[in-house]
Amino acid sequence: MAEMMFYEKVVALSDQVHANLKVRPASSFSYAARSNSVPVLGGEMFECAREYPIVFARGQSGPLPAALLGLRENENLFVDAAGKWDGRYVPAFVRRYPFVPATGAQGELLVCIDEDSPCFSTTEGEALFAEGKPTPQLEHAIKFLREFHQAATSTELLGRRLDELGLLRQADSLAQLNDGKQFRLNGLNVVDEARLRVLDKDVVQELFVNGSMAVIYAHLISLGNLAGLVDRLSRRDKAG
Repeated sequence: MAEMMFYEKVVALSDQVHANLKVRPASSFSYAARSNSVPVLGGEMFECAREYPIVFARGQSGPLPAALLGLRENENLFVDAAGKWDGRYVPAFVRRYPFVPATGAQGELLVCIDEDSPCFSTTEGEALFAEGKPTPQLEHAIKFLREFHQAATSTELLGRRLDELGLLRQADSLAQLNDGKQFRLNGLNVVDEARLRVLDKDVVQELFVNGSMAVIYAHLISLGNLAGLVDRLSRRDKAG
């Protein structure tokens, strides 16, 4: 689940290099069709938990929540052949494309883009700059990226805290299709309910007050969506 999984050529946005660049909405979600999982922000866990199984995957910064979108490599069961997203809620990680936040040398937010994205053109779409200054269209994108970046930092802290408390264990879920094919969630983690129940009361109070406990239970409830993911795979295989 690399940070740049959708992106082909990521560069920092420049008011000089990209002075004449225009952007238009993505015409499809085909760019995400080969991603079987995406990172999830803590603040969107409740929305995501309604339709995606959410697990914890270990990244460079520690364990991070991720929505499972498929059971096989390079397959997103929520993107159909026409590039349509078959779900009520699209994770923020997907919606931010073709923009992406990055961190500069001094810790500042950098706005980057995928230069190879078909969303960008010099002839069609909304201008990104006007007289060297960001247009309202770009300002809106920057606001979204700034909020995403801040939420991602908070989510990293959540993952590290769960790890420190020893609440994460390796997932042992096994998905089986009607034809007998099996898929195990290797390398992924879930919250251990047994350990959760014996936490010190002061830790429970901490997790309750800062909202982490609600996020934990959203994650646990979301695991029931694994059966729906199996059904999606069965239908796709049957459709051929």
